[in-house]
Amino acid sequence: MNIDDYKFAGKKAIVRVDFNVPLDENGNITDDTRIRGALPTLKKILNDGGSLIIMSHMGKPKGKVNPKFSLSQIKDAVAKALGTDVKFAPDCANAAEAAAALKPGEVLLLENLRFYPEEEGKPVGIDKEDPAYDAAKKEMKERQKEFAKTLASYADVYVNDAFGTAHRKHASTAVIADYFDKEDKMLGYLMEKEVKAVDNILSDIKRPFTAIMGGSKVSTKIGIIENLMDKVDNLILCGGMTYTFAKAMGGNIGESLCELDKLDVALDIMKKAKEKGVNLVLGVDCVAGDAFSNDCNTQICSVMDIPAGWEGMDAGPETRKIFTEAILPAKTILWNGPAGVFEFDTFTAGSRAIADAIVKATENGAFSLVGGGDSVACINKFGLADEVSYVSTGGGALLEAIEGKVLPGVAAIKG
Repeated sequence: MNIDDYKFAGKKAIVRVDFNVPLDENGNITDDTRIRGALPTLKKILNDGGSLIIMSHMGKPKGKVNPKFSLSQIKDAVAKALGTDVKFAPDCANAAEAAAALKPGEVLLLENLRFYPEEEGKPVGIDKEDPAYDAAKKEMKERQKEFAKTLASYADVYVNDAFGTAHRKHASTAVIADYFDKEDKMLGYLMEKEVKAVDNILSDIKRPFTAIMGGSKVSTKIGIIENLMDKVDNLILCGGMTYTFAKAMGGNIGESLCELDKLDVALDIMKKAKEKGVNLVLGVDCVAGDAFSNDCNTQICSVMDIPAGWEGMDAGPETRKIFTEAILPAKTILWNGPAGVFEFDTFTAGSRAIADAIVKATENGAFSLVGGGDSVACINKFGLADEVSYVSTGGGALLEAIEGKVLPGVAAIKG
C-alpha cells in the first residue's frame, strides 16, 4: 500500500521512526534532523484524522531499562515539532490501555523499544560458543514474535519510516509487519525517499561517479568499497583510513589511527582499483596534532612521514585540492564519512573542502547523496544540508543498500 492512497481517518497507526537523536549531557537534542525527517508521515496521519502511536529506539541499552536512553527526554521536542500534545507510555510492552484511549488527532510516544531484548531478538548473557546458545536463540525468536504481536495489537495500520534501522530484522522494523494485512502496512514518506535516493545512485548512474568514503576504519567499509569498485569512476578514501593505507605503503604514521591487521586489505583494495580502472584517490598530506584535542599544536606533514608523537587529524591543503579536483566534474556523488576530526573546529578544513566541492558539483547538475551519521552531522555543522541533492538519515542501512543487500525493513512491506 502507498501512504498517499491510504485514508487514516478513524484509524490508529503505529509508526516506527528513527528518533535515535544525539543528546548533550543535559538531555537536550543537539541535532533534530531525524525528527524533522519523519514529520511529513506523522502529519499526514494526523491531518487525515488518524491517531498516532510513535515507536523508536535510542542508543544501545542492551535490553535493560536505562534512564540515559529514555525517550521521555525527547517528548517535548516531538510535541513542539508536531504542534500538538504528546502522551508518553513509560513501558512500550504495556501500553494497550493508553493506545486504546487515543482519540483521532492524538499522539502517544512509546518508551525505548530496546529496553526489551526481544526488540533486537538476540539472546542476552550467553556466549555464541556456549552449547546452549542455539536453544536460547530459538527461544528469543519466539519471544520476539510475541513482542512484535503486542506492539501490533495497539493499532490498525503499521507504517515503517525508520530507514536508519531498515537493515535490522528487529521486532518493530520487520517482524511486526507479519501481523498486518498487505493493505494495512506501508513505508512512510522518508523511507520512500531513502529507497528512491539509493536507487538513483545504483541504477541511474550519471558519469563520472565519485564516491567519498571517510571514517576511522577500513574494516567497517570493506564490503561497500568492494561493491563500489564495480560502479564508480573515482573513489576517494579519507579520514582515519588514510593512515592504514599509508602504513601499508611503508609510511611512518606516528601515532595515527591504524588497523595493523588490515594492511594487506589496503594493498588489495589498491590492486583491485588498478585492475578495474578506478581512480583511487588517497590523501598525500595531513594536518597532524600532538594530542587528540582542539587546542593541540598542529603541523602539516606528508602522510608518509608523520613524526613520532604526532597523529593525522585532518586532510592537508594538497589533499584538499586533489579531492576537490575529483569531485567537481562528477555527475553522481556519494559521501559517507568525514575527512578528519571535524568535531574539533581546528580540524574541519578537509571535510569542509569536500562539502564545498559537492555543493558546487550539485549546482552544476550532479546528483549528490550524503549519508551516514558523521557525514550528516558534518554537512549540518557547515549549514549546507539544503545545497546537496539528498541527505540520508540512515548510516548502516544506507551502506548495506548500496552494498546491494536486501533491507529487512523494506522487504517486510514490499516483499
